[in-house]
Amino acid sequence: MAELITVARPYAEAVFRLAKASGTLGQWSQVLANLGLLAQNQTALDVVANPKYSATQVQQLLVDLLGGDVSEEVKNFLVVVLENGRFAALAAVSEVFEALKAAEEGEVEAVIESAFPLDDAQKNTLASTLSAQLNRKVAAEVTVNPELIGGVKVTVGDLVIDASVQGKLAALATSLKS
Repeated sequence: MAELITVARPYAEAVFRLAKASGTLGQWSQVLANLGLLAQNQTALDVVANPKYSATQVQQLLVDLLGGDVSEEVKNFLVVVLENGRFAALAAVSEVFEALKAAEEGEVEAVIESAFPLDDAQKNTLASTLSAQLNRKVAAEVTVNPELIGGVKVTVGDLVIDASVQGKLAALATSLKS
């Protein structure tokens, strides 16, 4: 996966710069999301890899699948991606682009694991507390993980805040071994 991200990053950064300059971040986000889904489809991968079809034919097929009404920049992007054999990397391009877009908008994604389901008020309180701590808008994805026993575990990028009973027990066990 790291290799795919390495391949995808320059494409995502180039598209991000273009989209930012032209004020089309939202449109590119949608286009890349759709292309990323197509790049995960085995039939699409087979068609793109089939030497029977030229890059122009595949590009036109992809444009049609995107709804037909795409900008010249999108068409040019598809030509570059197809000519360089990078179609399979489009899901990763979309992922890197979204991370760049979120950073530009001052937003960060947080994965919150809770031992029990959280109601909307609890989710909002937790998200606003994280926003205040991180000085960024937080988009929270909440999942239930009963193995935590109680409490929550929050992951924001490389930062992990483990306020779960399981985490506290693990820390206690480690300190007793020392």
